[in-house]
Amino acid sequence: MSIAENIRFFEEQLAGTGARLVVVTKTHPVERLQEAYEAGARIFGENRVQEMTAKQPELPADVEWHLIGHLQTNKVKYIAPFVHTVQSLDSLKLLEELEKQAAKHNRVIDALLQFHIAEEYTKTGLTLPEAEEMLTSATYQALRHVRITGVMGVATFTQDEAQLRREFQTLRGYFGQLRTRYFAEQPSFREISMGMSSDYALALQEGSTFIRVGSAIFGARG
Repeated sequence: MSIAENIRFFEEQLAGTGARLVVVTKTHPVERLQEAYEAGARIFGENRVQEMTAKQPELPADVEWHLIGHLQTNKVKYIAPFVHTVQSLDSLKLLEELEKQAAKHNRVIDALLQFHIAEEYTKTGLTLPEAEEMLTSATYQALRHVRITGVMGVATFTQDEAQLRREFQTLRGYFGQLRTRYFAEQPSFREISMGMSSDYALALQEGSTFIRVGSAIFGARG
């Protein structure tokens, strides 16, 4: 199937759910991103700053760029002029740097709190107490250029549906607790980014608002 057909398939899966498709474009050349764009994709997710900054000028200005991989503080300045959402906010230090760099460009960057929900230790992310510590910090109270709009998590790479559901439910639970305690007056806090090519259907059942899909659109990377 073509990139356009694959995108159409996912848009059909999302119809009526309120969830949106993040097309994961890492390692794919600009021509293939252009194909996805022409098929209607507007949200592109990249794992690496270097790749994102190389591709961004080559594509139309209305692409919404999401950084979905681990972000080092010393790389924030390269994406601050254009990144729409950083889905991998996992430390107070990163939050401080995002605020500082976004302020330089007089713009607001959206961010999702990345939680560690998988049983794999290689995955990064916050615990609930760490997230609460961030949200009660002076840094957070003083934010003017970063808007926290939800949560993100990467589930364990497994075929075990019960485990995947458990992990997705954990993330949705964190979202609910944080919304009640810190974001009750902020309707912009509404995103739950979970689910990828292999587990998106379960993630949607558990309340995902962003699914991050790469290989099921572009095919396996060579």
